[in-house]
Amino acid sequence: MGSFIETNDTLQITTEQGFPKELDYDLHKATPFKAEDFADQIFEFKDKPKIRIYQLPPVRNFLVQNIDGKWLYWGLIHVIEITHDNVQQITSGKFKIIYIYTPEEMKKAHELIDRNKDTEYLE
Repeated sequence: MGSFIETNDTLQITTEQGFPKELDYDLHKATPFKAEDFADQIFEFKDKPKIRIYQLPPVRNFLVQNIDGKWLYWGLIHVIEITHDNVQQITSGKFKIIYIYTPEEMKKAHELIDRNKDTEYLE
């Protein structure tokens, strides 16, 4: 008998799972956010299906907003805490934003990092 743990370099979450409400794409296009705007904040995510581990600081993870199955790449984070519910097979945790892509970088991020046309938010 064995177990399955998924290793990730991307925290892809929905609003319900804890994507920061402060990060609004329309506001970001008008007046771009910077990581410094969130320097003292720690964000939480919850109920990510499967048992997952993320790259440990100082190695970055990508922060992706899942909007109805489409992915919007926001920038880079450090995952600073992980909690596993081994019975429910879910992962929760905390993260800090270390870099926010400019709106122009967001447009290129999916092409450079992901390339899956089915999940591209900024087509």
